[in-house]
Amino acid sequence: MTTASEQATAPGRAQNPRRRGPLRTALLVTLVVTVLGMAGVGWICLKLNSAIGSFGEEGLSKARPEAGPSEGENVLVIGSDARNDGNSALGGGSDDDIGRSDTAFLLHIYADRKQAVVVSIPRDTLVTVPPCRLPDGTWTKSRTDAMFNSAFSVGQTEEGNPACTQNTVEELTGLRVDHTMVIDFKGFAALTEVVGGVEVCLPKDVYERDLDPDRTTRGELLLKKGVQTVSGQKALTYVRIRHGIGDGSDMGRIKRQQAFAAGLVKKIKREGLTPARLLPLADAAARSMTVDPGLGTAKNLLSFTMSLKGIDLRDTKFVTMPWRYEGARVAVVQPDAAELWAALKADRALDGKETTTTIAPASPSATESVAGHGIGVAVYNGTTVSGLASAAATTLTEHGFTVTGTANASNQDHSTTVIQYGLGLDAQAAAVARLFPDARLQLIGASGINVILGRSYATADASVPPVPTAVPTSVTDNVRSADDDPCSDLSYG
Repeated sequence: MTTASEQATAPGRAQNPRRRGPLRTALLVTLVVTVLGMAGVGWICLKLNSAIGSFGEEGLSKARPEAGPSEGENVLVIGSDARNDGNSALGGGSDDDIGRSDTAFLLHIYADRKQAVVVSIPRDTLVTVPPCRLPDGTWTKSRTDAMFNSAFSVGQTEEGNPACTQNTVEELTGLRVDHTMVIDFKGFAALTEVVGGVEVCLPKDVYERDLDPDRTTRGELLLKKGVQTVSGQKALTYVRIRHGIGDGSDMGRIKRQQAFAAGLVKKIKREGLTPARLLPLADAAARSMTVDPGLGTAKNLLSFTMSLKGIDLRDTKFVTMPWRYEGARVAVVQPDAAELWAALKADRALDGKETTTTIAPASPSATESVAGHGIGVAVYNGTTVSGLASAAATTLTEHGFTVTGTANASNQDHSTTVIQYGLGLDAQAAAVARLFPDARLQLIGASGINVILGRSYATADASVPPVPTAVPTSVTDNVRSADDDPCSDLSYG
């Protein structure tokens, strides 16, 4: 005999049975999937966070270049041939060898996130290596005519000195490096395996002696002539080979490294940069990669990578810094290099076209006044036009601002005006900006407001040299796109 409560709950006996409708079921399933998904993402991020290595900011220069007028980003990528942590099996050398830079390139991501330029910097380039921090906290003295790749070895540590290389690139280019990544042999090999290999092309068979010219015999066949897909050790062989192809120089190797990077981008783009494909790729990279603190978490690293999804293959360009031989070394060709750096800083494409439009504050009309009473402003001339700071100071004074001083800026190659301001001075900086309709606002750690005048403020002055509309032919004549044939333009020799 059943009770009243049992009768109410027994199957088939309830007068108002509670049925779980399809909508409620769907919501419940969605909730469960969401919770599990969040837990899964959290676990993945935790896993990646434990694998990502980062270097400290204490080694970065105290006098870094200012950011450009756009929201474009510059990312320095360093290939390290350090022999520690299992890398010696892939690249040779002794296990106690110091970290060395095998290759480096500067990736400029345009503000529209639809274009990118990869600039290779030859490792044998003679440059100025600025002061760099040593492991004991002291700083080296600046060195001139030093090989570019020597910056990474400053301090003689196994992990190398990425901060010193970043300082050197900023000194060389005048560009602010937003992020730096270092990847070693093992990480590179793992990346190529995760993507299922990269299509490459070789003009001839490659033997062991092509990697090591000191061998007395040609050794085993490593890679066959023609188009093929390589990964792991074979991918390393392709990007490291130097003596057996073309003129046997590092410059020729750069061409093949660019072709490989283009093939890697092409492979990833064709398969789609979805989270499911990105996570194994990120995991492989994180295990053998060192990054700056800004990319030192899985969230930041994944977010940065996903932001590149919209860049088309044909709009991903590979070039080499303008160069010439200086004996057995490489010298920077000027003014070609300066024009390339200026174009990237202004976010101009290689064909000279503007890729972004600077959003400028509205200028006051003839009937509208700008009141600057109580606002102190320091004015700096960021151009080569004499008297420009004085003219701007007069304009500011006429509108009630207090000019606290005028001087030349440390860098007199500003294309646009920058208004720097400290915390809590947003409204005052905006008032100043209304007198400079081309200006870009920049929050800085220091207090006060600075106006750094750019070329656009002096466009009426004939003494100001015109801003280049395109980069030199020494750059554009050797451009490779990510969608180019893998067999085209593989060597300078």
